Amino acid sequence: MTPTITRTRDELAEARSRIKGSLMLVPTMGALHEGHRSLIQQARRSADAVAVSIFVNPLQFGPGEDFDRYPRTLAADLEICTAEGVDLVFAPPHSVMYPDAPQVTIKSGPMGEIVEGATRPGHFDGMLTVVLKLLNLVRPDAAIFGEKDAQQLAMIRRMVADLNVPVEIVGGPTVREPDGLALSSRNRYLSEAERQTALALSRALQAGADATSEGPEAVIAAASTVLDKAATADPPLLIDYLVLVDPATFTAITPPYVGSAVLAAAGRVGATHLIDNVPLQFPEEP
Repeated sequence: MTPTITRTRDELAEARSRIKGSLMLVPTMGALHEGHRSLIQQARRSADAVAVSIFVNPLQFGPGEDFDRYPRTLAADLEICTAEGVDLVFAPPHSVMYPDAPQVTIKSGPMGEIVEGATRPGHFDGMLTVVLKLLNLVRPDAAIFGEKDAQQLAMIRRMVADLNVPVEIVGGPTVREPDGLALSSRNRYLSEAERQTALALSRALQAGADATSEGPEAVIAAASTVLDKAATADPPLLIDYLVLVDPATFTAITPPYVGSAVLAAAGRVGATHLIDNVPLQFPEEP
């Protein structure tokens, strides 16, 4: 099935009016990969119709980040959408999303200034602003986001709750390469040597997960051992953070702790910023 491709607000509104039943939106910045496919497939199982948005949002890139070189592969993206049975694609130009310089935007608050937000100031403000715009324009019943961006998912859920946005927010499991590297559109930036170093992120998280039964401090210690070694590799992994946090607030957990948690890490290999995380569950003491 070939999706209806829309570029303007009027085209989108007309196409949306023809969709019957429930609609789930898969917001993306394009450069679609198997992780996006899994989100589309999950959306297809959950809703009567699926929409995919493709827009590289300048508001969530900081000075010196990779906005200009971020991969833009619309033709290939549309092939994937067609193969996966997407009903509607919204691929607006910048002039449609931001006809004027925005003066009223979303402020992510304290939650947007910690962990990834401390590494990329303003990133979550821009992300939440464009997500809210997309939800208002597409008017889906639900929207799905990858759990690889766990803080992003938590913040979108908080925004929807705080602002009473009538859209269900769904998470999709992280998809990994066979070697463990979490799928990301930015992986294509990595040289072979940089990729080998980048694997330390997923190995560190797995080491931490394996230590869950020993408590939060052991989790951080096990993951840190792997990351410390990667910091001396050639090329090195420059760590931005390694945190063990509450999945809803992204504030640090402290032992003793019982319940769900997220072990998250981020770093840079060469010029590429990579993030990853694993969900954990700390049981009650026997």
